[in-house]
Amino acid sequence: MTKPYTGGCACGAIRYEISAEPIAMNDCQCHDCQSTSGTGHGSYLTFPNRDAVKLEGEATHWDMVGDSGNVKTRGFCPACGSPVYLTFAAMPDFFTIHAASLDDPGRYEPQMVTYTLRGHAWDRLDPAVTKFEKMPPM
Repeated sequence: MTKPYTGGCACGAIRYEISAEPIAMNDCQCHDCQSTSGTGHGSYLTFPNRDAVKLEGEATHWDMVGDSGNVKTRGFCPACGSPVYLTFAAMPDFFTIHAASLDDPGRYEPQMVTYTLRGHAWDRLDPAVTKFEKMPPM
């Protein structure tokens, strides 16, 4: 395994260390990710086992129903407002972090784009990355 993935919110009140490799790195163009990111997509790393995650600090949580119809919970800092992570009711073992919350965002390498049916022409993502109109089967 490579070195752990570390990061947190902008003010440092929430920190994480993940001693696993991500199973997916994706850009998502769904409406929820657009709203949360304030731009055309969100960029995420998803890890398969919450037991590999050390999380410090208290996040505020917000539950929402995604385009898939499943509940996702967004964890963000109550002090600075930075989005940090997501969890999913349908996949309770998965832990997803925002790529920009990494101490080294250069470790993020998108493998796919999801929910392209919600994408905007002005949100130009790498044309070499595999694209899906919705979420592909896991």
